[in-house]
Amino acid sequence: MNVLITGGFGLLGGRLGQYLSEKYNVVLSSRFVRDLPDWSSPVKVIEIDWNNETSLDNACKDVNVVIHASGLNAKECQENPDRAMLVNGTYTKRLVAAAARQGVKKIIYLSTVHVYSDRLTGIISENTTPTNSHPYATSHVSGEEEVLSQSDVIGLVVRISNAFGRPVSKDVDCWLLLIQDLCKQAVVNRTLVLQSDTRIIRDFVTISDVCAVVEFLITDSDASGIVNVASGNICTIGEMATQVQSICLDMLGFSPALTFSQEPIKSKGSCHSFKIKTNYLDDNEFVFSNNFNKEIRELILFCKDSFS
Repeated sequence: MNVLITGGFGLLGGRLGQYLSEKYNVVLSSRFVRDLPDWSSPVKVIEIDWNNETSLDNACKDVNVVIHASGLNAKECQENPDRAMLVNGTYTKRLVAAAARQGVKKIIYLSTVHVYSDRLTGIISENTTPTNSHPYATSHVSGEEEVLSQSDVIGLVVRISNAFGRPVSKDVDCWLLLIQDLCKQAVVNRTLVLQSDTRIIRDFVTISDVCAVVEFLITDSDASGIVNVASGNICTIGEMATQVQSICLDMLGFSPALTFSQEPIKSKGSCHSFKIKTNYLDDNEFVFSNNFNKEIRELILFCKDSFS
């Protein structure tokens, strides 16, 4: 099976490429010229010009499954909403059209559970209507609609909660994400500095589990529509920081002090409890490993090898 991964050098795209290349013929795409990654598994690397129909057609040629992991992050979307809609929305539309022209069987769009609301609360399922007006959310909804509206290609929208884990390269733009930032801080500065309210609740999910879900959806012939990906084990930012401290003590021989650069910000509604239901995966008896300890350990070791 031939699998194209757009955004193949990002956090999720890179890990998916490394994971799937053990079983499939993987093509990693980027907007820029890239060298082959230094993994052991063979992959192909291509450059995509998102403004060129021929480039998109060539990228999708002879491909069975497209995993669309390319897009702008929340900070970039906030700074430039128009570009957010172009990259996450319009570029997705062009990719879906090229996939249809080239006979691609399935396209899996990696989205976010944060399309549902800017303050997740209560029970959230795949049937919950997205209401978040942040450009990151609205541009992702635009991309989702393009994937789900194409009748010639099986479209899957994977809404992922707060994924964490090691990148495939230290140059991956992921170090502003909470757990990545904490692990790097622990190695480099031997302290953990938080700017957010430690009571803020998140549903964290390991990238290892995200990779397993995507592989499951590749092989599941009945899969279509929207699929939530969440661990179900919600915890506060403070609890996660404490877990990083504990693992650092075991691995590195010290427990980094937890401090604040300023008084914690208490955002309205940020501490409300919620549950993200994963109905499709539950119905198909998919089981999350939820091995947070292993994922954090691998991330700390990665930071030690890359930054210490």
